[in-house]
Amino acid sequence: MMPDQRAQGCRSLHLNEDNGRFVLLALLIVLYLLCGAAVFSAIERPSEQRAHGRWNGTLLNFSETFNVSLRDLSSFLREYEAAIAAGIRADALRPRWDFTGAFYFVGTVVSTIGFGMTTPVTVAGKVFLIFYGLLGCAATILFFNLFLERIITLLAVAMKAVRERRIRNSGLLPPGIRHDFSAYSLPGWKPSVYHVMLILGLSAITISCCASAMYTPVEGWAYLDSLYFCFVTFSTIGFGDYVSSQSAAYEYQSLYRVANFFFMLMGVCCIYSLFNVISIVIKQVLNWILEKMSCLFCQRCNKANALLGRRNAIRPGSKGRQARFGQPSDSEEPCDSDTEGRRLSGEMISMKDLAASNKVSLALMQKQLSESANGYPRTVCGSSRHNGFSGGVGALGIMNNRLAETSNSR
Repeated sequence: MMPDQRAQGCRSLHLNEDNGRFVLLALLIVLYLLCGAAVFSAIERPSEQRAHGRWNGTLLNFSETFNVSLRDLSSFLREYEAAIAAGIRADALRPRWDFTGAFYFVGTVVSTIGFGMTTPVTVAGKVFLIFYGLLGCAATILFFNLFLERIITLLAVAMKAVRERRIRNSGLLPPGIRHDFSAYSLPGWKPSVYHVMLILGLSAITISCCASAMYTPVEGWAYLDSLYFCFVTFSTIGFGDYVSSQSAAYEYQSLYRVANFFFMLMGVCCIYSLFNVISIVIKQVLNWILEKMSCLFCQRCNKANALLGRRNAIRPGSKGRQARFGQPSDSEEPCDSDTEGRRLSGEMISMKDLAASNKVSLALMQKQLSESANGYPRTVCGSSRHNGFSGGVGALGIMNNRLAETSNSR
Protein backbone atom coordinates (compact mmCIF):
# COMPACT_ATOMS: atom_id res chain seq x y z
CA MET A 1 0.00 0.00 0.00
CA MET A 2 1.28 3.41 -0.89
CA PRO A 3 2.24 5.78 1.95
CA ASP A 4 -0.35 8.36 0.84
CA GLN A 5 -3.10 5.76 0.82
CA ARG A 6 -2.05 4.49 4.24
CA ALA A 7 -2.09 8.03 5.68
CA GLN A 8 -5.48 8.69 4.11
CA GLY A 9 -6.88 5.49 5.59
CA CYS A 10 -5.42 6.32 8.97
CA ARG A 11 -6.95 9.79 8.91
CA SER A 12 -10.32 8.31 7.99
CA LEU A 13 -10.29 6.43 11.30
CA HIS A 14 -10.47 9.72 13.15
CA LEU A 15 -13.79 11.17 14.12
CA ASN A 16 -14.66 14.80 14.16
CA GLU A 17 -13.55 16.22 17.48
CA ASP A 18 -17.09 17.00 18.65
CA ASN A 19 -18.29 13.51 17.68
CA GLY A 20 -15.26 11.92 19.27
CA ARG A 21 -15.90 13.79 22.50
CA PHE A 22 -19.56 12.72 22.41
CA VAL A 23 -18.74 9.04 21.86
CA LEU A 24 -16.03 9.05 24.54
CA LEU A 25 -18.33 10.74 27.06
CA ALA A 26 -21.12 8.25 26.29
CA LEU A 27 -18.77 5.30 26.88
CA LEU A 28 -17.49 6.81 30.12
CA ILE A 29 -21.05 7.44 31.35
CA VAL A 30 -22.03 3.83 30.59
CA LEU A 31 -18.95 2.62 32.47
CA TYR A 32 -19.78 5.00 35.33
CA LEU A 33 -23.34 3.63 35.49
CA LEU A 34 -22.13 0.03 35.52
CA CYS A 35 -19.69 0.75 38.35
CA GLY A 36 -22.36 2.62 40.33
CA ALA A 37 -24.86 -0.19 39.86
CA ALA A 38 -22.31 -2.75 41.09
CA VAL A 39 -21.47 -0.71 44.20
CA PHE A 40 -25.07 0.06 45.18
CA SER A 41 -26.16 -3.50 44.53
CA ALA A 42 -23.42 -4.82 46.80
CA ILE A 43 -24.32 -2.31 49.53
CA GLU A 44 -28.13 -2.24 49.44
CA ARG A 45 -29.14 -5.71 48.20
CA PRO A 46 -28.52 -7.55 51.51
CA SER A 47 -30.60 -4.99 53.40
CA GLU A 48 -33.42 -5.34 50.88
CA GLN A 49 -33.45 -9.12 51.26
CA ARG A 50 -33.56 -8.88 55.06
CA ALA A 51 -36.45 -6.39 54.85
CA HIS A 52 -38.39 -8.73 52.55
CA GLY A 53 -37.85 -11.60 54.98
CA ARG A 54 -39.06 -9.56 57.96
CA TRP A 55 -42.12 -8.32 56.05
CA ASN A 56 -43.14 -11.80 54.86
CA GLY A 57 -42.82 -13.06 58.42
CA THR A 58 -44.95 -10.18 59.72
CA LEU A 59 -47.68 -10.85 57.14
CA LEU A 60 -47.75 -14.55 57.97
CA ASN A 61 -47.95 -13.92 61.75
CA PHE A 62 -50.73 -11.34 61.29
CA SER A 63 -52.69 -13.69 59.05
CA GLU A 64 -52.46 -16.56 61.54
CA THR A 65 -53.14 -14.42 64.60
CA PHE A 66 -56.29 -12.64 63.30
CA ASN A 67 -57.42 -15.43 60.95
CA VAL A 68 -57.23 -13.23 57.84
CA SER A 69 -56.33 -14.74 54.50
CA LEU A 70 -53.23 -13.47 52.76
CA ARG A 71 -55.35 -12.51 49.72
CA ASP A 72 -57.62 -10.23 51.78
CA LEU A 73 -54.62 -8.80 53.59
CA SER A 74 -52.87 -8.03 50.30
CA SER A 75 -56.02 -6.32 49.00
CA PHE A 76 -56.13 -4.15 52.12
CA LEU A 77 -52.47 -3.20 51.71
CA ARG A 78 -53.06 -2.15 48.10
CA GLU A 79 -55.80 0.18 49.28
CA TYR A 80 -53.41 1.62 51.84
CA GLU A 81 -50.77 2.20 49.17
CA ALA A 82 -53.34 4.11 47.12
CA ALA A 83 -54.11 6.22 50.19
CA ILE A 84 -50.41 6.97 50.62
CA ALA A 85 -50.21 8.10 47.00
CA ALA A 86 -53.10 10.51 47.72
CA GLY A 87 -51.16 12.00 50.65
CA ILE A 88 -52.82 10.16 53.53
CA ARG A 89 -50.54 9.05 56.35
CA ALA A 90 -51.02 7.47 59.75
CA ASP A 91 -49.32 10.44 61.39
CA ALA A 92 -50.80 13.92 61.19
CA LEU A 93 -49.41 15.76 58.18
CA ARG A 94 -50.03 19.17 56.69
CA PRO A 95 -52.74 19.42 54.01
CA ARG A 96 -51.29 18.75 50.60
CA TRP A 97 -53.49 20.99 48.47
CA ASP A 98 -54.13 24.09 50.50
CA PHE A 99 -52.41 27.19 49.15
CA THR A 100 -49.13 26.71 51.07
CA GLY A 101 -49.02 23.03 50.19
CA ALA A 102 -49.72 23.79 46.53
CA PHE A 103 -47.00 26.46 46.53
CA TYR A 104 -44.53 23.92 47.92
CA PHE A 105 -45.60 21.50 45.17
CA VAL A 106 -45.14 23.96 42.28
CA GLY A 107 -41.74 24.88 43.73
CA THR A 108 -40.65 21.25 43.44
CA VAL A 109 -42.05 21.15 39.89
CA VAL A 110 -40.32 24.20 38.39
CA SER A 111 -37.04 23.39 40.16
CA THR A 112 -37.23 19.82 38.74
CA ILE A 113 -36.82 18.36 42.25
CA GLY A 114 -40.06 16.34 42.12
CA PHE A 115 -40.14 14.65 45.53
CA GLY A 116 -43.25 12.64 44.63
CA MET A 117 -44.90 13.21 47.99
CA THR A 118 -47.62 15.28 46.31
CA THR A 119 -48.92 14.45 42.85
CA PRO A 120 -52.07 15.48 40.97
CA VAL A 121 -54.70 12.75 40.76
CA THR A 122 -57.35 14.49 38.65
CA VAL A 123 -57.24 14.62 34.85
CA ALA A 124 -57.41 18.41 34.85
CA GLY A 125 -54.51 18.61 37.31
CA LYS A 126 -52.34 16.29 35.22
CA VAL A 127 -53.04 18.19 31.99
CA PHE A 128 -52.36 21.55 33.64
CA LEU A 129 -49.11 20.21 35.11
CA ILE A 130 -47.78 19.35 31.63
CA PHE A 131 -48.14 22.91 30.32
CA TYR A 132 -47.26 24.56 33.64
CA GLY A 133 -44.07 22.54 34.04
CA LEU A 134 -43.01 23.13 30.44
CA LEU A 135 -42.84 26.89 30.89
CA GLY A 136 -41.86 26.90 34.56
CA CYS A 137 -38.91 24.51 34.21
CA ALA A 138 -37.55 26.45 31.22
CA ALA A 139 -37.78 29.76 33.08
CA THR A 140 -36.14 28.31 36.20
CA ILE A 141 -33.24 26.85 34.21
CA LEU A 142 -32.74 30.28 32.65
CA PHE A 143 -32.72 31.77 36.15
CA PHE A 144 -30.03 29.30 37.23
CA ASN A 145 -27.90 30.21 34.20
CA LEU A 146 -28.26 33.92 34.93
CA PHE A 147 -27.30 33.21 38.54
CA LEU A 148 -24.08 31.59 37.32
CA GLU A 149 -23.37 34.63 35.11
CA ARG A 150 -23.82 36.93 38.12
CA ILE A 151 -21.36 34.83 40.12
CA ILE A 152 -18.78 35.00 37.32
CA THR A 153 -19.26 38.75 36.94
CA LEU A 154 -18.93 39.31 40.68
CA LEU A 155 -15.71 37.30 40.83
CA ALA A 156 -14.33 39.09 37.77
CA VAL A 157 -14.98 42.53 39.29
CA ALA A 158 -13.48 41.52 42.63
CA MET A 159 -10.35 39.95 41.12
CA LYS A 160 -9.81 42.86 38.72
CA ALA A 161 -10.07 45.25 41.66
CA VAL A 162 -7.48 43.22 43.58
CA ARG A 163 -5.22 43.20 40.52
CA GLU A 164 -5.52 46.95 40.08
CA ARG A 165 -4.78 47.57 43.76
CA ARG A 166 -1.67 45.40 43.56
CA ILE A 167 -0.42 47.38 40.56
CA ARG A 168 -1.24 50.71 42.20
CA ASN A 169 0.46 49.73 45.46
CA SER A 170 3.56 48.85 43.48
CA GLY A 171 3.91 52.56 42.64
CA LEU A 172 3.68 52.11 38.87
CA LEU A 173 0.44 54.05 38.46
CA PRO A 174 -0.43 57.54 39.76
CA PRO A 175 -3.81 57.86 41.51
CA GLY A 176 -5.15 60.28 38.85
CA ILE A 177 -5.77 57.59 36.22
CA ARG A 178 -7.87 55.20 38.29
CA HIS A 179 -11.01 55.37 36.18
CA ASP A 180 -9.50 54.96 32.76
CA PHE A 181 -7.01 52.33 33.84
CA SER A 182 -9.91 50.17 34.97
CA ALA A 183 -11.46 50.55 31.53
CA TYR A 184 -8.34 49.69 29.53
CA SER A 185 -6.72 47.00 31.66
CA LEU A 186 -7.69 43.36 31.14
CA PRO A 187 -10.58 43.94 28.69
CA GLY A 188 -13.06 41.05 28.63
CA TRP A 189 -11.14 39.33 31.40
CA LYS A 190 -12.93 36.56 33.32
CA PRO A 191 -11.91 34.49 36.35
CA SER A 192 -10.53 31.00 36.03
CA VAL A 193 -12.96 28.11 35.85
CA TYR A 194 -11.13 26.56 38.82
CA HIS A 195 -11.65 29.67 40.95
CA VAL A 196 -15.37 29.65 40.15
CA MET A 197 -15.59 25.93 40.93
CA LEU A 198 -13.87 26.47 44.28
CA ILE A 199 -16.16 29.35 45.26
CA LEU A 200 -19.32 27.47 44.26
CA GLY A 201 -18.17 24.30 46.00
CA LEU A 202 -17.46 26.12 49.27
CA SER A 203 -20.78 27.95 49.01
CA ALA A 204 -22.70 24.71 48.46
CA ILE A 205 -20.96 23.03 51.41
CA THR A 206 -21.67 26.01 53.68
CA ILE A 207 -25.35 26.15 52.71
CA SER A 208 -25.74 22.37 53.14
CA CYS A 209 -24.13 22.38 56.59
CA CYS A 210 -26.26 25.31 57.77
CA ALA A 211 -29.44 23.78 56.38
CA SER A 212 -28.64 20.41 57.99
CA ALA A 213 -28.14 22.12 61.33
CA MET A 214 -31.70 23.45 60.97
CA TYR A 215 -33.32 20.22 59.72
CA THR A 216 -31.79 17.98 62.40
CA PRO A 217 -33.65 19.41 65.43
CA VAL A 218 -36.80 20.52 63.59
CA GLU A 219 -37.47 17.36 61.53
CA GLY A 220 -35.87 14.93 63.98
CA TRP A 221 -33.39 13.55 61.44
CA ALA A 222 -29.81 12.52 62.05
CA TYR A 223 -27.28 15.10 60.84
CA LEU A 224 -25.93 12.73 58.18
CA ASP A 225 -29.49 12.12 56.95
CA SER A 226 -29.97 15.88 56.78
CA LEU A 227 -26.83 16.25 54.66
CA TYR A 228 -28.08 13.47 52.44
CA PHE A 229 -31.42 15.24 52.06
CA CYS A 230 -29.66 18.51 51.18
CA PHE A 231 -27.65 16.94 48.37
CA VAL A 232 -30.61 15.01 46.97
CA THR A 233 -32.74 18.16 47.05
CA PHE A 234 -30.19 20.74 45.90
CA SER A 235 -29.09 18.53 43.01
CA THR A 236 -32.80 18.16 42.04
CA ILE A 237 -32.62 14.36 42.28
CA GLY A 238 -35.55 14.36 44.69
CA PHE A 239 -36.05 10.75 45.79
CA GLY A 240 -38.81 11.64 48.23
CA ASP A 241 -37.65 9.40 51.08
CA TYR A 242 -36.91 12.55 53.11
CA VAL A 243 -39.09 15.63 52.59
CA SER A 244 -38.96 18.73 54.73
CA SER A 245 -41.86 20.82 56.06
CA GLN A 246 -44.44 18.00 55.95
CA SER A 247 -45.64 17.87 59.54
CA ALA A 248 -48.92 19.52 60.47
CA ALA A 249 -47.34 21.95 62.92
CA TYR A 250 -43.87 23.18 63.85
CA GLU A 251 -42.53 25.47 66.49
CA TYR A 252 -41.92 28.82 64.78
CA GLN A 253 -43.62 27.36 61.72
CA SER A 254 -43.65 30.50 59.55
CA LEU A 255 -39.98 31.23 60.21
CA TYR A 256 -39.05 27.62 59.47
CA ARG A 257 -40.87 27.57 56.15
CA VAL A 258 -39.24 30.82 55.03
CA ALA A 259 -35.79 29.48 56.00
CA ASN A 260 -36.55 26.19 54.25
CA PHE A 261 -37.48 28.03 51.04
CA PHE A 262 -34.36 30.20 51.23
CA PHE A 263 -32.00 27.25 51.76
CA MET A 264 -33.58 25.29 48.90
CA LEU A 265 -33.38 28.23 46.51
CA MET A 266 -29.74 29.06 47.27
CA GLY A 267 -28.72 25.42 47.42
CA VAL A 268 -30.26 24.53 44.06
CA CYS A 269 -28.68 27.62 42.45
CA CYS A 270 -25.20 26.81 43.78
CA ILE A 271 -25.32 23.09 42.97
CA TYR A 272 -26.72 23.67 39.48
CA SER A 273 -24.01 26.25 38.77
CA LEU A 274 -21.37 23.91 40.21
CA PHE A 275 -22.53 21.14 37.88
CA ASN A 276 -22.13 23.47 34.89
CA VAL A 277 -18.59 24.40 35.92
CA ILE A 278 -17.63 20.77 36.58
CA SER A 279 -18.91 19.88 33.10
CA ILE A 280 -16.36 22.33 31.64
CA VAL A 281 -13.57 20.58 33.55
CA ILE A 282 -14.85 17.21 32.30
CA LYS A 283 -14.72 18.57 28.76
CA GLN A 284 -11.09 19.57 29.31
CA VAL A 285 -10.30 16.03 30.46
CA LEU A 286 -12.07 14.56 27.43
CA ASN A 287 -10.08 16.79 25.09
CA TRP A 288 -6.86 15.70 26.77
CA ILE A 289 -7.83 12.02 26.43
CA LEU A 290 -8.69 12.49 22.76
CA GLU A 291 -5.35 14.13 22.15
CA LYS A 292 -3.49 11.25 23.78
CA MET A 293 -5.55 8.65 21.94
CA SER A 294 -4.79 10.27 18.59
CA CYS A 295 -1.19 9.07 18.90
CA LEU A 296 -2.27 5.43 19.05
CA PHE A 297 -3.18 5.21 15.35
CA CYS A 298 -0.24 6.66 13.54
CA GLN A 299 2.54 9.15 14.08
CA ARG A 300 1.53 10.91 10.89
CA CYS A 301 -1.87 11.67 12.38
CA ASN A 302 -0.31 14.32 14.59
CA LYS A 303 -0.26 16.69 11.64
CA ALA A 304 -3.92 15.99 10.91
CA ASN A 305 -4.86 16.94 14.47
CA ALA A 306 -4.19 20.55 13.59
CA LEU A 307 -7.19 20.44 11.26
CA LEU A 308 -9.61 19.35 13.98
CA GLY A 309 -12.07 22.03 15.01
CA ARG A 310 -11.56 23.57 18.42
CA ARG A 311 -15.10 24.80 18.84
CA ASN A 312 -16.30 24.57 22.45
CA ALA A 313 -12.88 23.24 23.47
CA ILE A 314 -10.50 24.22 26.23
CA ARG A 315 -7.43 22.08 25.86
CA PRO A 316 -4.62 21.70 28.35
CA GLY A 317 -1.22 22.56 26.91
CA SER A 318 -2.52 24.70 24.06
CA LYS A 319 0.66 26.75 23.96
CA GLY A 320 2.75 23.66 23.28
CA ARG A 321 0.48 22.66 20.41
CA GLN A 322 0.63 26.13 18.90
CA ALA A 323 4.40 25.92 18.84
CA ARG A 324 4.21 22.48 17.22
CA PHE A 325 1.81 23.71 14.54
CA GLY A 326 4.06 26.58 13.52
CA GLN A 327 2.90 29.32 15.91
CA PRO A 328 5.60 30.70 18.18
CA SER A 329 4.97 29.82 21.78
CA ASP A 330 6.87 32.78 23.19
CA SER A 331 4.68 35.40 21.54
CA GLU A 332 4.15 38.53 23.57
CA GLU A 333 0.58 38.93 22.37
CA PRO A 334 -1.89 37.77 25.00
CA CYS A 335 -4.09 34.84 24.08
CA ASP A 336 -7.54 35.96 23.03
CA SER A 337 -9.99 33.15 23.48
CA ASP A 338 -12.56 34.89 21.31
CA THR A 339 -10.50 34.08 18.23
CA GLU A 340 -10.86 30.38 19.04
CA GLY A 341 -14.61 30.52 19.51
CA ARG A 342 -14.36 29.70 23.19
CA ARG A 343 -16.33 32.67 24.43
CA LEU A 344 -19.04 31.90 21.89
CA SER A 345 -19.69 28.64 23.73
CA GLY A 346 -20.10 30.38 27.09
CA GLU A 347 -17.04 28.75 28.61
CA MET A 348 -14.67 30.50 30.95
CA ILE A 349 -10.99 31.15 30.66
CA SER A 350 -8.51 28.47 31.68
CA MET A 351 -5.71 28.80 34.23
CA LYS A 352 -3.04 29.25 31.56
CA ASP A 353 -5.04 31.93 29.76
CA LEU A 354 -5.73 33.58 33.10
CA ALA A 355 -2.03 33.87 33.81
CA ALA A 356 -1.44 35.32 30.34
CA SER A 357 -4.25 37.86 30.67
CA ASN A 358 -2.88 39.18 33.95
CA LYS A 359 0.20 40.57 32.19
CA VAL A 360 -0.42 44.30 31.83
CA SER A 361 1.22 45.72 28.75
CA LEU A 362 4.22 47.90 29.53
CA ALA A 363 3.43 50.10 26.56
CA LEU A 364 -0.08 50.70 27.90
CA MET A 365 1.30 51.67 31.30
CA GLN A 366 3.78 54.06 29.68
CA LYS A 367 1.01 55.65 27.66
CA GLN A 368 -1.07 56.15 30.79
CA LEU A 369 1.91 57.74 32.55
CA SER A 370 2.51 60.00 29.57
CA GLU A 371 -1.09 61.20 29.46
CA SER A 372 -1.10 61.71 33.23
CA ALA A 373 2.07 63.79 33.07
CA ASN A 374 0.44 66.01 30.43
CA GLY A 375 -2.66 66.59 32.53
CA TYR A 376 -4.62 63.40 31.83
CA PRO A 377 -6.77 63.22 29.81
CA ARG A 378 -5.17 65.58 27.31
CA THR A 379 -6.26 66.24 23.76
CA VAL A 380 -3.64 67.27 21.23
CA CYS A 381 -4.97 69.36 18.39
CA GLY A 382 -5.10 67.85 14.94
CA SER A 383 -2.51 70.31 13.57
CA SER A 384 0.19 68.76 15.70
CA ARG A 385 0.24 65.74 13.44
CA HIS A 386 1.32 67.97 10.57
CA ASN A 387 4.27 69.22 12.62
CA GLY A 388 5.68 65.73 12.88
CA PHE A 389 5.64 65.83 16.70
CA SER A 390 3.09 63.24 17.76
CA GLY A 391 2.92 59.64 18.86
CA GLY A 392 5.18 57.66 21.07
CA VAL A 393 4.90 56.50 24.66
CA GLY A 394 6.79 57.12 27.86
CA ALA A 395 9.49 59.79 27.85
CA LEU A 396 9.46 59.95 24.04
CA GLY A 397 5.71 60.67 24.06
CA ILE A 398 6.12 63.47 26.59
CA MET A 399 8.88 65.07 24.54
CA ASN A 400 6.91 64.86 21.28
CA ASN A 401 3.84 66.41 22.86
CA ARG A 402 5.89 69.26 24.29
CA LEU A 403 7.52 69.92 20.93
CA ALA A 404 4.11 69.89 19.24
CA GLU A 405 2.74 72.45 21.70
CA THR A 406 5.79 74.67 21.21
CA SER A 407 5.40 74.50 17.44
CA ASN A 408 1.70 75.37 17.63
CA SER A 409 2.31 78.31 19.95
CA ARG A 410 4.62 79.78 17.41
